[in-house]
Amino acid sequence: MFFLLRSKKEYVMLTIQKVRGTRDFYPEDLAFRKWLFSVWRKVSERFGYEEYDGPFLEPYELFAAKSGQELVNEQMYQLTDRGERKLGIRPEMTPTLARMVAAKRNELLNPIRWYSIPICWRYEKPQKGRVREFAQYNVDVLGVDSPRADAEIIAIGVTILKELGFTKDDVYVRVNNRFVMEQTLASFGIQKEKISQVFAAIDKKERLQKEEFEKWLSDIGLTSAQRVPLQEFLERKSYPENSQFPALFDALESFGVSEYVEFDPVIVRGIDYYTGTVFEAFDRKKQFRSIFAGGRYDDLVEVFGGGKLPGVGFGMGEVVVEEILRAYEKVPPLVPTVTQVLVTVFSESFRTQSQNICNILRANGINAEITLTEEKIDKQLKYANKKQIPFVVLVGPDEVVSQKVTLKEMKTGNQQTKSVQESIQIIRSYVRT
Repeated sequence: MFFLLRSKKEYVMLTIQKVRGTRDFYPEDLAFRKWLFSVWRKVSERFGYEEYDGPFLEPYELFAAKSGQELVNEQMYQLTDRGERKLGIRPEMTPTLARMVAAKRNELLNPIRWYSIPICWRYEKPQKGRVREFAQYNVDVLGVDSPRADAEIIAIGVTILKELGFTKDDVYVRVNNRFVMEQTLASFGIQKEKISQVFAAIDKKERLQKEEFEKWLSDIGLTSAQRVPLQEFLERKSYPENSQFPALFDALESFGVSEYVEFDPVIVRGIDYYTGTVFEAFDRKKQFRSIFAGGRYDDLVEVFGGGKLPGVGFGMGEVVVEEILRAYEKVPPLVPTVTQVLVTVFSESFRTQSQNICNILRANGINAEITLTEEKIDKQLKYANKKQIPFVVLVGPDEVVSQKVTLKEMKTGNQQTKSVQESIQIIRSYVRT
């Protein structure tokens, strides 16, 4: 809400709503996002991945080249700038990654292990697990054409899920291979030019009735002789032995995450640039959208002039992760306050001494607040309790004479008179634990 000045004596009150599909993050809301981001960063860096970022706006052609017609034509926000250049607001990060790698291809050391946490936009109908503005964790390894790279990326995803508190009974990763699927479809007599359309249908199969899926395949032009073996293949639970799957699952076993991973021929991913392994993670009850999804893209960097460079990665959106965590009651207690100490003011005649101590605490890396108005000590302590500030520093006549402070731990009520430096050590010790 704000006021619009219409004349020197007249104000009009306006109520402005946020844009549909966006969210406001009050401190208590942002506490969750900060915690989740910290998990993403911690696991990524544990595997040796470095953080990168890119621009919010990109040329339209960057996404049109490989992101898929549905994403570009129906979901991507588009605009034309004053120079009549057609731009897209990023709906995903992988094309930006490919462009950045292509630009410095000869300067980068292989393998390239990168991750990012960009804000993305997609013009979709806001619904459960989906909004229009969202943060999406992305992790990729480029320069390695091996199932071990695919397994490492999947292992990062599983490790994040474990770090968030999920077990193999809660979540699992469904994996397939686009190249193997192309060979399989060809063996059923399905023409090459129809394969992308069949993939689009398979990608939506679980959201359709059996008759709807059958009609989709028929509308593509598949004959009964092609549809029957395809349907039978999509029901199988064991992967083809004469394929890349044995090497992938051996590598997953070596990473210690194979019990979280299953073969599933229905997983094909709806984005055009995938060329090999594809995967999606779900909760076992299948109550939510996929937790993360990705795959191998060996041609994408070449499209942007970077030469042939294999890559594999995935994206994980914050919205569905939060919904699943709350549904499974795995969100830890989160306190939005960052303040470690409240420095009280005994009276205005002691404000200078309190401010000096607050300055010392801050100079020593302690997050400290000081009371800014004239308030009774009891009211200052109530404020600290409500804000869940762990410590309060009391500076009264006795402390000024002794050149010490009284440090009170709010959770226990224990207090002790110490020098400022001793108090700093106690606070630091508490924060570390």
